[in-house]
Amino acid sequence: MFIDVYPSQDNNNQTLWIFSGSSTTRSSNNIRAASGGTTYHFQDSWDWINSSSTNSGQMFIANSPSNVNFSLSPLFSSSNTDDIASVRARIPGGGRTNITFAASATNTPTITIGSGSRTISHLFMDDDNNSSDDLGIRVSGSALSYSSGDSSAWAGSGLIDKPISDFFAGTFRSDTPSARFAANSQSSMRLTFNSAVIPEPEEYALVFGLFALGFVLFRH
Repeated sequence: MFIDVYPSQDNNNQTLWIFSGSSTTRSSNNIRAASGGTTYHFQDSWDWINSSSTNSGQMFIANSPSNVNFSLSPLFSSSNTDDIASVRARIPGGGRTNITFAASATNTPTITIGSGSRTISHLFMDDDNNSSDDLGIRVSGSALSYSSGDSSAWAGSGLIDKPISDFFAGTFRSDTPSARFAANSQSSMRLTFNSAVIPEPEEYALVFGLFALGFVLFRH
């Protein structure tokens, strides 16, 4: 399961969070509603470890939160024109090498486990004393329960009022034990903070075009 985070192109004080991928639950538990979960618990949250040797498990550069649920507003809003256009430029997709997303990426962020679904309404964050920082999800309405072996998946995008400058750039992986609604593996969950906005498709075309031209010149 993946979370890709980019600076918002519409609001410099916000970040765009894109959810994709699927897994299998490793035990029975539940994902808490925002009103009932303002502390870390392995049922719906992770400890995170930076994949590089720097920063260890530190996720936050500035404005480190302490057991805070940040409201996650849906991407699909009339005020998010640049962000929506950027994501839509990669639909249909599903692959990750070319930064393409499934059509549901512009929809309200949603998690589905077994036969149940909930809107992902909040993101839980906690600076864990400069160790393995915590991040998790909270859902709207009532808690979403799950049983061991259920299929789990999430999709959609949302924005939180926290700029990309508050985070270390790079890819984080979930420490074990990971949140119980994903597989028990350090590679089962990836979180990537990108310091730049999502590159436009024409930027990729230009880069590959220059590469091809350089190859032709090198051959001659």
